[in-house]
Amino acid sequence: MFGVTTPCVEMIREALRAEADCLVFHATGIGGQAMETLVDSGMVKGVIDVTTTEVCDLLMGGVFPADEDRFGAIIRTRMPYVGSCGALDMVNFAAPETVPETYRGRTLYHHNPQITLIRTTPEENARIGAWIGERLNRMEGPVRFFLPEGGVSALDRPGQPFHDPAADRALFEALERTVRQTSSRQLVRRPENVNDPAFAAALVEAFRTLHGGEKRTRRAS
Repeated sequence: MFGVTTPCVEMIREALRAEADCLVFHATGIGGQAMETLVDSGMVKGVIDVTTTEVCDLLMGGVFPADEDRFGAIIRTRMPYVGSCGALDMVNFAAPETVPETYRGRTLYHHNPQITLIRTTPEENARIGAWIGERLNRMEGPVRFFLPEGGVSALDRPGQPFHDPAADRALFEALERTVRQTSSRQLVRRPENVNDPAFAAALVEAFRTLHGGEKRTRRAS
């Protein structure tokens, strides 16, 4: 979960409340590592990885980066995987004066006095898509990775400051070029924004399908 994807995660948690104990992790670098540590330990039985934004900070030098082992636990355990592009439209820095000079002319969003967001470009999104796609290819369990064509965050809707269809298109096309799709490894394009109810419902449906409707086991979101 990240602030700009929280509505999606909350809808998923509510939908699964009767059948799972959902653990929610914040996509702040440490959060993703904590989630994957639990996956490696066998203490969780499934993942809905809505918010993969930590990859942006890893590749672009932001303050909430994943490490190079992001997605590694899913690869090692062969766990069924449901993921998406949540907040892949942004790189995070601290106060505005901490933004590197090379990013100063870019589209910025001042989330609060301590957090400044930078909109990723088509070129950066192509790099992000390829990086994630290469790791999806290494997953031997079933994979459903969702592409929200209506925007990857709350800031990526029409009229919002990070709305950039060309950048999103570069992300999705890079994933489609990179991922070797099979009957078990699939990219799923959806017309909604990541925070729309129908998008959250599609993630829940995929999760239930991949896990065979099993009940009352601990899940990670």
